[in-house]
Amino acid sequence: MQDPKDNSRYQATGFPSLSWEEDDLPTRPTPLHERPLQARIDSEMEVIAQHHVRIALAIEKFWGHHDCVEYIQKLILNGDNDGQKRVGFKPEVISALMNLAALHRRL
Repeated sequence: MQDPKDNSRYQATGFPSLSWEEDDLPTRPTPLHERPLQARIDSEMEVIAQHHVRIALAIEKFWGHHDCVEYIQKLILNGDNDGQKRVGFKPEVISALMNLAALHRRL
């Protein structure tokens, strides 16, 4: 049992507490929802580019155009139909595509 008077930031596991102290706020990791819009877009595009360079390039070309969200939605629903049979996208790619569609709507 931990001593209640112990103000140590580390619990019995040796890891820091997940609660943030006031003095820790300037150095805490920035949650995804607090990151600047362009940083969030770049992060999602990087995930897609790691797995599907051609799709990332197509999204970059469409970005800012009203058809971009429609293109992303078709990818999510139909996959990348380039004449090959697909099993589907990896979960992290689907998540990135969905996040990009949501971010594009905010523009």
